[in-house]
Amino acid sequence: MNTLIIYVSIHHRNTEKVAKVMAKALDAELTKPWGITPKELLNYDLIGFGSGIYWWRHHWSLLKLVEELPMMKGKRAFIFSTAGMNIPFYNHRQLKRKLKEKGFEIVGEFSCRGWDTNGWLAKIGGINKGHPNESDLERAKKFAEKLRRNLHPSPL
Repeated sequence: MNTLIIYVSIHHRNTEKVAKVMAKALDAELTKPWGITPKELLNYDLIGFGSGIYWWRHHWSLLKLVEELPMMKGKRAFIFSTAGMNIPFYNHRQLKRKLKEKGFEIVGEFSCRGWDTNGWLAKIGGINKGHPNESDLERAKKFAEKLRRNLHPSPL
């Protein structure tokens, strides 16, 4: 299975930590949205899209890449994020909708808390300092391993 993870991790590298754990479990390549063209995505069977959450949605560069994609019927995707306010069903809604509009089958979603010092939170030292922690990264690894098993089950 040819797998790619596209991610953005800006402030504290929260999402990068999660992306690297998932990439190792999935034997996936890693890139940033500005490091790949929409046409190149056609070479992958499974594509992960993730970033920190900025004002209740994924990073603008990830959303822009998805908008520029051709129809991707038959392609599988998963979504992941780190956030100060970890509300995945709410935080993932815009990216999920855009991916479905492009024909992707969403095969999983993962989110965990991330250290957030955005805006006024910087004045109090932020929230969720130390996240993603080892427990969060272990959950990310198990999520990726489960994706791998479900998409490529072992022969009997």
